[in-house]
Amino acid sequence: EEQLVESGGGPVQAGGSLTLSCAASASNYYRYCMGWFRQAPGKEREVVAIVNSDGSISYVLDSVKGRFTISKDSAKNTLYLQMNSLKPEDTAMYYCAADLRNRGVCNSGHFEATRWPYWGQGTHVTVSS
Repeated sequence: EEQLVESGGGPVQAGGSLTLSCAASASNYYRYCMGWFRQAPGKEREVVAIVNSDGSISYVLDSVKGRFTISKDSAKNTLYLQMNSLKPEDTAMYYCAADLRNRGVCNSGHFEATRWPYWGQGTHVTVSS
């Protein structure tokens, strides 16, 4: 079974940067559609960015475009989320997710958290003003 482990979260001041990492246990990681979600207290989990198995970007949330970058390093079996110009409203628990179905091609169905079969435990990001 796929195991995903996030790291890199923590406190940061507004305008600062963080890089989240998601290490995947499976050797066939490169075949997965993968994504980052976040969930703020009292809010639903929302998709932040999604990347296809070939590394092409499938989706980026409008409110983070130009500030966040999703990427994959297949050699390290790791998914990244580079977050720049952080804002207090970015404060949330961030989760990575993976889906091997559909040959690793992401689609609009992946905007919904219920679509994803594999999840990490999350890493918390707190942005102070």
